Amino acid sequence: MPFTYEDVGATRDGRCPPGFHPLQVRSRIGEGHEVFKSAAQAVLTWELHRAVGVTITTDAPHAAAGVDVTVGLGPLKAPCRVVWTLDEPRRAGWAYGTLPGHPESGEEAFVVDRTGDGTVWLTVTAFSRPAKWYARAGGPATRGLQHAYARRCGTVLRRMCAGDDEF
Repeated sequence: MPFTYEDVGATRDGRCPPGFHPLQVRSRIGEGHEVFKSAAQAVLTWELHRAVGVTITTDAPHAAAGVDVTVGLGPLKAPCRVVWTLDEPRRAGWAYGTLPGHPESGEEAFVVDRTGDGTVWLTVTAFSRPAKWYARAGGPATRGLQHAYARRCGTVLRRMCAGDDEF
């Protein structure tokens, strides 16, 4: 299946193509190499997304370019494909792009990085626009839900890395 937008991979460079709504939410996760390793593992293996409360349907044990994944929230199913990944000593993450049937059109990236002072951050970067009538009807409320989801990813990842079982 083809992607539902043209500028595939734009989140790698932090670009938002014309006609799309940008999103960037950066959350402090903790400090140190062990926190980074735990956070990277949770992001790369879908564990974070499942802990946030969405279903992840895929045959792949971890994110890799070309892997198809369907994200579900209740009856809503959102087919996507991983467009890029990174697994470096101080940065790890991936992005997926939307496929036909997704309520939105665009891309979303989840990147964990450890800065020079040892602080670990999760950055969720996305660009999107409605693809289905109900996403268009939601207007600003839909974008508000996207921001809330990105903030929740940071909160849940911080708790996961702190060993808190209550997300």
